[in-house]
Amino acid sequence: MNKDTLLEWLDKATTLELNEVVKAIEEKFGVSAAAVAAAGPANGGGAAPAAEEKDAFTVVLASAGEQKIAVMKAVKEVLGLGLKDAKDLVDGAPVTLKEGMKKAEAEDLKKKVEEAGGKIELK
Repeated sequence: MNKDTLLEWLDKATTLELNEVVKAIEEKFGVSAAAVAAAGPANGGGAAPAAEEKDAFTVVLASAGEQKIAVMKAVKEVLGLGLKDAKDLVDGAPVTLKEGMKKAEAEDLKKKVEEAGGKIELK
């Protein structure tokens, strides 16, 4: 597998598949994606980047709430997933639903999932 093939697969992969790949990489190589993300701002040079308007958001399902089935349907619809993938994501809450979203898209996803009863965090 070459770099271009890998990038094509990553582009087409579902959020659940990407989550599984991250976990496998963490286990195999003894690294943590969270540690890398936490180290990023420390290298940024202080509070100046925090004042800038974010242009990419990570949407995290914090909780499925009481209406789990409605939340599954909403996640399935907005992410274009199959029912099993949506169920696995909702059952795994808290879980990242999608990364690198524009603000309007992230707000729309948040609105739909929260209307169904889920709790969303934008990071």
